[in-house]
Amino acid sequence: MSYIENLEKQLFEMQDLKYRDFHSKLLPGIDRETIIGIRTPMLRKFTKEFAETLEAELFLKDLPHRYYEENNMHMMIISWIKDYEVCLKEVKKLLPYVNNWATCDLPAPKCFAKHKEELLPEIRNWISSGETYTIRYGTGMLMNFYLDEDFRPEYLKLAADIRSEEYYVNMMIAWYLATALAKQWESTIPYIEERRLPEWVHRKTIQKAVESYRITPEQKAYLKSFR
Repeated sequence: MSYIENLEKQLFEMQDLKYRDFHSKLLPGIDRETIIGIRTPMLRKFTKEFAETLEAELFLKDLPHRYYEENNMHMMIISWIKDYEVCLKEVKKLLPYVNNWATCDLPAPKCFAKHKEELLPEIRNWISSGETYTIRYGTGMLMNFYLDEDFRPEYLKLAADIRSEEYYVNMMIAWYLATALAKQWESTIPYIEERRLPEWVHRKTIQKAVESYRITPEQKAYLKSFR
């Protein structure tokens, strides 16, 4: 039995068919037969143990993967790599194969937090890639690492200037801007006041901000006036 056959055998031993049927409804466009159905805490625990094995190195080279959970395992293993250059190289290898929001939105690599200047050009490349989940990933990194002490107003423009017909791109832009309203209100609110965003993104940003506990009641009332 090859290592991948053994791995997939172990994954199917954790299968929860009811969870698969439920979760597959959250992943439109993904063939249900490629979803095993493993709850995330269980998969994460298994992946942490698998990451310590010799097979993990083979696994990272073995693209594309057959199953959704294997893509999630791959993204998880990458996120634990401590060497920035190695981690970035692995992210770049995986991104072309990411085909859903859930894999895309798994926690960002911790090592990225210590290399924000070097990461910025990569984020710009991802955002301008034209690939749905690569754009979403880049925007997510912008949200995770550049809305606090490393914030600059020009980063808002990076996200706000994205034009896409893809739902999962536009949803991430709205999520980013709603988070920016919570963390950098003064710099972000002009994008709403001056209606600089596509209409759908504008409305979704307001909706997500109004739903946020980090936005004050006064801010929420003001945002509602721009619906």
